[in-house]
Amino acid sequence: MGRIICAGLGPGDPDLISVRSDRAIRGGAHIAYFRKAGRQGQARAIVQGMLRSDAVEHAMEYPVTTEIPFDSLDYNRLLADFYDDWAARLQALVLEGQDVVVLCEGDPFFYGSFMHLYTRLKDVVPVEVIPGIPGMVGCWHATGQPVTWGDDVLTVLMGTLPEADLLRHMQQSDALAIMKTGRNLPRVRNALAAAGRLQDAWLIERGTMPGQRMQRLAEVDTEDCPYFAIVVVHGHGRRPVAEGAE
Repeated sequence: MGRIICAGLGPGDPDLISVRSDRAIRGGAHIAYFRKAGRQGQARAIVQGMLRSDAVEHAMEYPVTTEIPFDSLDYNRLLADFYDDWAARLQALVLEGQDVVVLCEGDPFFYGSFMHLYTRLKDVVPVEVIPGIPGMVGCWHATGQPVTWGDDVLTVLMGTLPEADLLRHMQQSDALAIMKTGRNLPRVRNALAAAGRLQDAWLIERGTMPGQRMQRLAEVDTEDCPYFAIVVVHGHGRRPVAEGAE
């Protein structure tokens, strides 16, 4: 029997892939990755030039787009069928004795799509998961500022949450990392403004990747936000200072 190896790719810069993931990717005979239909896929773009010449690629194309509400029964059914289908395909390869490397941006266990395959496969075939640096870590490093100090509380939020929920969490936390922005950015911006945090918010697009862009959220056109963008609000907590210093 072969095995599934999920390689965490980190925030986007290939130099930030771990040695262990790099070794698995370069040696993989079967490489699987998620992508939107008709697109190369961000995971595949990160490993460009790393795959062996005879590697067999398995592009797992999502069946739905953001036009379908996330709480729709049809949305959930289509995604469940998609993950069931690909779990069965990958399982068949493993039972034939093949190792399959599944690429995952960031860390596989941090909102990664691989989690849905993992829960379907972990009890039927050998599965190894290689950790990766989460994308938000690359984004707050791009700002050149520590995201937390002392006893700061960091909260990770999804831009898909209702505005009232976003506001409640923003008011209760010192530092924020807000994912899944895209078309949700106007709602995120409104909640930050209501919480009095908008002036401290940064939008980081494609952190650590080519074309990285960083702007204060207050100065950004909220109608133009890519999928690979994260909003960061830094904490300003306890900091030891020398006596007499300001």
